[in-house]
Amino acid sequence: MRRTLLLIVAALVLGLGCGKSGRNPLLKEFATPFGVPPFAEIKEDHFLPAIEEGIRQHSKEIDVIAQNPEEPTFANTLEAMELSGQLLTRVGRVFSNLNSANTNEQLQAIAKQVAPLMSKHGDDILLNEKLFGRIKTLYEQRDILELTDEQRRLLQETYLDFVRGGANLNEEQKARLRQINEELSLLTLQFGENILKEDNAFSLVIDDEADLAGLPAVVKETAAEEAAKRGLQGKWVFTLHHPSLIPFLQYAEKRDLREKMFKAYSMRGDNNNELDNKKIVSRIASLRVERANLLGYPTHAHFQLERNMAKNPANVYELLDRLWKPALNSARAEAKKMQALIKAEGHSFALQPWDWWYYAEKVKQAEYSLDEEQLRPYFKLENVIQGVFDVAGRLYGIQFVERTDLPVYHPEVKTFEVQEADGSHIGILYTDYFPRASKRGGAWMSALREQSNIGGDRRTPIITNCGNFAKPTAEKPSLLSLDEVETLFHEFGHALHGLLSNCTYPSLSGTSVAVDFVELPSQIMENWALHPEVLKLYARHYETGEPMPDELIAKIEKSSRFNQGFATVEYLAASLLDMDWHTLADTTAQDPIVFEKRSLDRIGLIPEIISRYRTPYFRHIFAGGYSAGYYSYIWAEVLDADAFEAFKENGLFDSATARAFRTHILAAGGTDDPMELYKKFRGKEPEIKPLLVRRGLTGR
Repeated sequence: MRRTLLLIVAALVLGLGCGKSGRNPLLKEFATPFGVPPFAEIKEDHFLPAIEEGIRQHSKEIDVIAQNPEEPTFANTLEAMELSGQLLTRVGRVFSNLNSANTNEQLQAIAKQVAPLMSKHGDDILLNEKLFGRIKTLYEQRDILELTDEQRRLLQETYLDFVRGGANLNEEQKARLRQINEELSLLTLQFGENILKEDNAFSLVIDDEADLAGLPAVVKETAAEEAAKRGLQGKWVFTLHHPSLIPFLQYAEKRDLREKMFKAYSMRGDNNNELDNKKIVSRIASLRVERANLLGYPTHAHFQLERNMAKNPANVYELLDRLWKPALNSARAEAKKMQALIKAEGHSFALQPWDWWYYAEKVKQAEYSLDEEQLRPYFKLENVIQGVFDVAGRLYGIQFVERTDLPVYHPEVKTFEVQEADGSHIGILYTDYFPRASKRGGAWMSALREQSNIGGDRRTPIITNCGNFAKPTAEKPSLLSLDEVETLFHEFGHALHGLLSNCTYPSLSGTSVAVDFVELPSQIMENWALHPEVLKLYARHYETGEPMPDELIAKIEKSSRFNQGFATVEYLAASLLDMDWHTLADTTAQDPIVFEKRSLDRIGLIPEIISRYRTPYFRHIFAGGYSAGYYSYIWAEVLDADAFEAFKENGLFDSATARAFRTHILAAGGTDDPMELYKKFRGKEPEIKPLLVRRGLTGR
């Protein structure tokens, strides 16, 4: 995820629009506390004129740098570039956030209009011969220039940006590269929009209460409220949003309805309708191969991985293949237990993917006396948030002060000022945790402003955390599942990476690191989420305020490796599918369903499990920044499992260990090679054994 300001701007093509002159609030510095966006003043019509003005200003700034008659220096070239494009970046970040978290048809139309403009603008910069000439001169002189380590890193990475952006191509090749980039920008945008519409298009309406058999009361209450919102009094509505889908798959006794819900989810983008993504996928894959070949790489994966810790596809496959066999063996054993339970109930059907969640829950209750619904009352959203704040406070000496005076883009959004222990300002955190039709699925962190400190002009970060967690009902507050608790801690880890950044240049700050390193700060936070010592801090019953009983905490700990075969296999299947798509070496059009089947058959995926993401709705790789990069979660888990061993050895909240992690990982951004940063923290390279132990994959 490390990128220069140029690539930040280019990346915003996936969701970027702009504003208008006159009274357009986007065209001036935001006169708000801490410079947060004045959301109430910003209208959709402001975005397009603002992006056009941002492009004009940025183009002019770049031209001045490129045409400078003076010899290139770090200050008049690299640093000047870092300071350029501020209007465009500011507007783009606001738009990107809104288009993900609170979109509408007008914003989506603007995004499509702006995508080719932004693609062209990014190419205009990266293919600017005079600008590249100045950068190349500095790069060739890098060993004799008096640069700090961070400046040297910025020079190296910026030079690579231009080379990888086509600076060394001939004119004919450059023209073709522009065409490819423009088409890709529109295709990836359309892919994501189609999935959002598919998510919202389906609903399961139940009018017979008998069909709700097995569902917990809170799940039925939520479904009744959703029906009432739609004017369907006396009925129940279930959607494809995870807080509705997963409990239904876990508890609904009606097998035919579980199948209907599961297939609706797993067939998104594959319904041969106007929202079908198969042709889009095939075209994206072909264009990525062509672009990689044009730039001198055998495959898109080689192009993507060059800057990652993994370096090349062979290293990724080596890790995934090493984990696949023991994970598959675990999953087979889990499936065998479930099939035995099905038989014991007097059924003759074979376990299917829509049965897995249901029978896994039954096995968990039988083996561990643990029911997910026993836990929800102890995971009130507000308590979990306070819990993660307390963990960060004890680790890093920081505090979170809720602000009710800052503008927000939706009534459900909350804002917090992040401060050091002495009250000094660090940054602003926005939290937005409930699903809605205007919001894409999943959970994510983003930055409305990245931290920087060029010439002593310190800009503090403005970070967002978004999720799609269980909403409160008229009877109960938002009560989270175990998975939602871990997801909240995960995204908060990304937020800390952005908030605690202490870099000079925005292109290297915060989460601007390799994609297989960026998940370390997020995944390590999950280790605290369900740790017995931490659960005692925040897991309190929403009605009585009583802490979670030791007996229940012990059950959570005992069941921590339950269903890990399934979890690992469905994830690895998606990671291998991603790699197969992006190690294609020619542009031959693929039938995505045939290709997917061939990929999954090759690794022997059992029929009871499907890939976590099927090709037609694999947003991470076809509409996000994780193409040839979905493996990064498990790669980073090797790092986080090893890193957490340091806390286990020295103390869960050991101040020296936490200070080292903050200094060398969270604050350092992309200022050094990721492995070097890790070794500065840990004193050695990571070992894989802690990961294997955690997932119960040893000795198989």
